[in-house]
Amino acid sequence: MWQRIRGLVRACRHGAGYPVNYNDPDREEQEMVCLEPMGSERMEMRKRQMSVQQESAAGGTAPAQQDQPGQANPRGSNACCFCWCCCCSCSWNEDRDDRNRKASYDVKEGTTDCEDCPKPTLEEVRSWGQSFDKLMCCPAGRNSFRQFLRTEFSEENMLFWLACEEFRKETNKSMIEEKARVIYEDYISILSPKEVSLDSRVRETINRNMLEPTSHTFDDAQLQIYTLMQRDSYPRYMNSPAYKNLLNTLSEQSPES
Repeated sequence: MWQRIRGLVRACRHGAGYPVNYNDPDREEQEMVCLEPMGSERMEMRKRQMSVQQESAAGGTAPAQQDQPGQANPRGSNACCFCWCCCCSCSWNEDRDDRNRKASYDVKEGTTDCEDCPKPTLEEVRSWGQSFDKLMCCPAGRNSFRQFLRTEFSEENMLFWLACEEFRKETNKSMIEEKARVIYEDYISILSPKEVSLDSRVRETINRNMLEPTSHTFDDAQLQIYTLMQRDSYPRYMNSPAYKNLLNTLSEQSPES
């Protein structure tokens, strides 16, 4: 038995013929079975798969997909086990992307790279150094502070705060639910790359409020992030070259000087 198995393996590796005995007393002759090397079979299968992928990318339809019976969704082979995974091309994720685009338009409308605002005056820039509240009340101040946060890789704090400001203005119940879900996925979820730093108490409160979200669902979280920026980032911004250079530039351009 072992000798026959070794013979089959050797024939498979070298693509050689192997005599097959059917143990039939009335059949004296032996048949030679030619075995393809296993590596060659895998290579051919790989070539066929690459060919199908190239045809699909070029807009064509792979014949293998057309001839498969009972295949309800031709994209089913691309779907992963978990439908919420980003690598999955199932229709659920497409619907989710559409919902996110619709819901996040208003949420992120005020969180573009730069808010529309006039150039700050010398008096405004000086007032930023008086209190964090005056800085955050000025659109130009928020823009300058946000650029500083970007250098410290903490821009998500400002993005979250701005998103909550827009969210609190919403009155439509269905839009509140959609926008709350988008904010949660973008800034609260531990799976998000833009997750903000919140303590466990605030997270538990948000998780409870997400069952029936309102325009005040993220009030505690917004206040905590506001306080974090005020105590941690704001003092460094006041001592940063970005703020000092802006202040010096406006001072030189001021007719008072």
